[in-house]
Amino acid sequence: MPSAYPVERRLRRLRLLAPALAAVGLAWPALADIGDLAAQEPGQAYVFEGNVRDAGTGEPLAGAQVSVLERGTRAVTRGDGTFHLTGLAAGVYTLRADRLGYRGTTVVITVGGVRARRAVAEAAEVVILLAPSPIAMADLVVTATISERAASEALRPVGIMTGDDLQRQMTATVAGTLASMPGLAATRMGPTVAQPVIRGLSGDRVQMLEDGTPVGDASNSGSDHTTALDPSSARRIEVVRGPGALLYGGNALGGVINVIRDEIPTAVPHRWTGAATFQTETATGSLAGSATAAFAVAERVPLRVEVAARTAGDLKTPAGTLLNTDGELFSGGAGTAYVADWGRLGASVRGYRNYYGIPGGFVGGHAEGVRIEMERAASKFRTVVDEPVGPFHNLRFEATYNWYTHRELEAPDILGTLFDQEGASADFLGRHGRLGPFTAGAMGGRASRVDFAYGGSLHTPDTRRLRAALYLLEEVSLGSVKIESGLRYDWTLADPAEDRVSDIGEIRDREFHSLSGSLGVLYRSASGIVLGASAVRAFRAPDITELYSEGPHLAAYVFEVGNPSLEGEVGRGLDVFLRFESDRLRAEVTGFHNDIRNYIYGEDTGHLSRVRLPIYQFRGNDAVFSGFEGSVDIDAGQGLVLEGVASSVRGSLTGTDQPLPLVPPLKGHVALKYERPSWYVRAEAEMADRQDRVGQFETPTRGYTVFNAAAGVRFTFGGRLNVLTVSLANAANTEYRNHLSRVKEIMPEAGRSLNLSYRVVF
Repeated sequence: MPSAYPVERRLRRLRLLAPALAAVGLAWPALADIGDLAAQEPGQAYVFEGNVRDAGTGEPLAGAQVSVLERGTRAVTRGDGTFHLTGLAAGVYTLRADRLGYRGTTVVITVGGVRARRAVAEAAEVVILLAPSPIAMADLVVTATISERAASEALRPVGIMTGDDLQRQMTATVAGTLASMPGLAATRMGPTVAQPVIRGLSGDRVQMLEDGTPVGDASNSGSDHTTALDPSSARRIEVVRGPGALLYGGNALGGVINVIRDEIPTAVPHRWTGAATFQTETATGSLAGSATAAFAVAERVPLRVEVAARTAGDLKTPAGTLLNTDGELFSGGAGTAYVADWGRLGASVRGYRNYYGIPGGFVGGHAEGVRIEMERAASKFRTVVDEPVGPFHNLRFEATYNWYTHRELEAPDILGTLFDQEGASADFLGRHGRLGPFTAGAMGGRASRVDFAYGGSLHTPDTRRLRAALYLLEEVSLGSVKIESGLRYDWTLADPAEDRVSDIGEIRDREFHSLSGSLGVLYRSASGIVLGASAVRAFRAPDITELYSEGPHLAAYVFEVGNPSLEGEVGRGLDVFLRFESDRLRAEVTGFHNDIRNYIYGEDTGHLSRVRLPIYQFRGNDAVFSGFEGSVDIDAGQGLVLEGVASSVRGSLTGTDQPLPLVPPLKGHVALKYERPSWYVRAEAEMADRQDRVGQFETPTRGYTVFNAAAGVRFTFGGRLNVLTVSLANAANTEYRNHLSRVKEIMPEAGRSLNLSYRVVF
C-alpha cells in the first residue's frame, strides 16, 4: 500500500465486474447487492483497484479510460492493465471502461461494507473484460443532459468525437475538426480561421463551451474571428444539434459545442496520468504539439498542467498557394482542487495567444491581406458538493473571469480594428434524484457581465452587457418511455456608453426578456430501436455587433451597419429521430424543422462604402431551416466496417422563399474501414452536392468528391498506450471549393496533404 494513504484509508480490493462473472458462478444482478451496507464505516475513503483485459486473449490493456459516472473520477490503465480509483466513499457506483478498438462496457460495483459476501468478491479475482469491436458503441455524453448517460439515451440529437476519430480529424480549429460530423459544416477564411455551422446556423446561435462554460471570445462577431480554443488537448468534443440546451442558454438556436479537457481535476490520481500529442501536415507545413499531465501534490490535492503550440505556413492548394494564411498559436493552463469526502473545491487558469493571417484579394481588401492577434486569459473557480443537501444529491457553483483582445493589423505597426472584451460570470446548478413524480432533475441560474470596447476605424460604441437566467429541467421515466421538460427565463441588457443619434439610428439601451421551453420524449423498444422527438421554443437577443456596429471591419472586408431597433429572435424547433444499436449496427436518422421569427442576418446591400468596402446591413426577417441528418456504421464481419454520413439543410426567408446566404449544400461521406484491436486502415470518399440556392450577391458552388485515406497502429511501449496515425487528405489533389469559404473566389481548398499524428497516453 502506498505510504501516501494512512491506515484509516486502507485499501479495499474489490475485483468484480461484468462479463467474467459467469466464470465464477456469480450472477450479474446479484452484484449490486454485494456488501452489507449496514456494516460500512461512515467517513471511510477507499481506493478501488481493478484490471482491464482483452476478452478474447486475456491480455492486459494499457491506456483504457475507466470513469466513475457518479463522481466524475477517472483513471487510466497501466501496461499491466491495472487502474486505481481513489477517494471513494462506501456505496454503489457505475464504472465505464473504454479503450480504442474495443466496445465500451458499463458495470456496477459496491465499495465498502462487503462483510456479507466478501469471500466471494475477494476470491473471484475478476477483471473488466473488453470485447474487440470495429465500431464504437454508446459513448457517454454530459452536455445538455441532467446526468452523464449513453448517447443513445439522450433526448436530443448529439454527437461525440473522441479517440481515433478525434486524432485523425484534428485540425488547427474546432470547427474544422468537427466539419465531417452529421449536421455540421465550417465557414473558412484559410486553414487557421473557421467557425462552426450547425444546421445552417452559426455565430451567436452556436454556443461554444470549454468544460461546460462559455469561451468568451469575439468569434460570433465576424467571419475572420476564429474561436479562441485549441482542440489539440481535448479529451473529447460533444455536439448538441438544434435548440433545446436550456442548461447553457436560450440563445443557442443552432446548438452547443463543448470542448472537454477536465481543466479542474476531479480526483487525486494514484500515479501520473496524461497524454502527449505531436502532429504535422504537408499542406501547411504545420508542426503542432500538446501535452497534459495530472499528478498528486498532496494526499487530497491533484494538479493538472497543460501546454500546446502550433506553427503553420501558407496553405498549398491545387491552384497555387493561398498567401498570408500562416499562423502561430500557443495555449497553456493549470488547474488544481481540494478533493474531500463531501466533494471538491478547485480552480484553473488558462492563457491563449493566436497570431494568424487573413488573405487579401477581396473587393476593398488589402492586396497583402491582414494580420490578426488574439489573446485570451481566463480563470475559473468551481465547488462541487456530492453529498445530499435538501432535495439535491449534487450541487455545483462556478465563477469565471475572462479577458480577451483582438487586434487587426494593416501593417505590423498600423492598427485597423480593435475588439476588447472583459467579463465575469457566476453559475449555480443543483441536481436531484427521484422527487415526487420526477425521476431526476436539475435547476439553476446564471448571471454575467461583459464589457465590450472597440477601437481603430470602428465607431461602434463601448457597451456593457448584463445577463441573468433561471432554468429548470425535469425528467420522468415510465418504463421504456422517458419524458423531459425544461423551462428557462433570460434577461439581457445592452447598455452603450453613450446615448446619441447616429447614421444607423438612435443609440440607446436595449432590454430583452424571454421565456424558453422544451419538451422531449424518448421511447426505447426491447429490440434496440429508440424513437425520440423534442419540441423547443428558444429566444436569442441581438448581439452587440448586430445592434450598434458602425464602420469598416477590416479583416472581414465589409462595412458593417447595425440596427439599434432590432427585436430578438424567437425560434420554434422540432426534432424527430430514430436510433438503432446492436453488436453489428449503429444507425441514427433525424429530421428537423426550425422556424425563426425575426431572424437577424447581414444583408449585402450591393453598395460600397466610402472606403470601397461592401456594405452589410443587419436586419430581421422571418426564416425557416429544415432538413435531415443521418449516420450508419455496419460491422460486416471479420473487422470490416462500412460507414456513412449525410446531412442537408434548406434555409429560406419565410415570406418570399428567398434562399439565405452561407447555407451548406447536401454533404456527407462514405468510408470502408478494416479494424483490428491493434491497427486499422480506412478509405473514404467525401462528397458535397452543388449549391445553387444562394443568397443575394452570393455565387453558386459546384459539387465535388474528394478521396481520403488513413491508417493507424496502437501498441504498448514502456507500459503506455501509443497511437500512430497516418492520413492522406485529398489523395487525388482535386481542385474543389467549400461553399462556406470566404476565399473560394481566390483559391480552392487544400490540395493533397500527408498528415502524421502520434499520441501517447500515460
